[in-house]
Amino acid sequence: MRKVFLVCFCFLGIISAGLAASPPKRVVSQTVGTDDLLLALADPGQIAALSYLAHDPLHAPEAALAINYPKLSSSSAEDILRFKPDIVLVTSFSPQECVAILKQSGVRVFILEKFETLDDVYTSILQLGDVLGQREKAEALVAACRARVSSLNSALKGVRPVRVISAGVYPFISGSGTSFQDLCDNAGAINVAAEKGIKGDVPTPVEKILSWKIDYLIGFTDQRKNGLGPTLKESLKNVAPYRFLAAYKAGRIIEMPVALFLATSHNRIAAFEMLAKALHPEL
Repeated sequence: MRKVFLVCFCFLGIISAGLAASPPKRVVSQTVGTDDLLLALADPGQIAALSYLAHDPLHAPEAALAINYPKLSSSSAEDILRFKPDIVLVTSFSPQECVAILKQSGVRVFILEKFETLDDVYTSILQLGDVLGQREKAEALVAACRARVSSLNSALKGVRPVRVISAGVYPFISGSGTSFQDLCDNAGAINVAAEKGIKGDVPTPVEKILSWKIDYLIGFTDQRKNGLGPTLKESLKNVAPYRFLAAYKAGRIIEMPVALFLATSHNRIAAFEMLAKALHPEL
């Protein structure tokens, strides 16, 4: 009897392990960044719904592809659960109340914890690849990204870095440990804010910036909100301290698409390439 029990127990254990390892069949993504990763890695049939911004080309790099899938009407847990997911992809900045409700509902939650650097993104790609049962596809994506970045780095080898800061109508500036720093590191630029000791995204030190040596202002304009002007320069004309800077007066302003400038996925590589080309047209 004991031998029969052990055999049955082992058999059930094998079944349970197999079920636990089964790839999810209905995946919902709550944010644009997780949309990008899901679209790149999942089989089409695994995607139950994407974020409410997924179809908006202003904010979503993969909007043209995302249009083929349902999207959330909001980021609420109630709307997410309406799609009956067996796993939900969120980020570290997703509302904690929403994440708590999802977990209480018995839904598995995958959290994209870090995305400040491309290496952080690579880690998330491989982790999500394992979760989706798409390890080979994840490894291939990381390899393709590394090759693309290597090519860009080779083109920029020996270039004189250009001194830049992040600029916008929102009263914050990006220092070290941010996705903007990662953008600078991969586009032949020096983030002057980081050079001055600023860490993270912090309130803009208006008076200090006036004494900084800045070659270019880098930012984006979301033309659909807050009555912003049609260009970044026009948006900054009434914002201190930018309109007083030599870079602003000389028109040394680079405006990037919101979807790329704020990308938290592998799509940020397109932002690296775009900024590198703008700062170093001779290459």
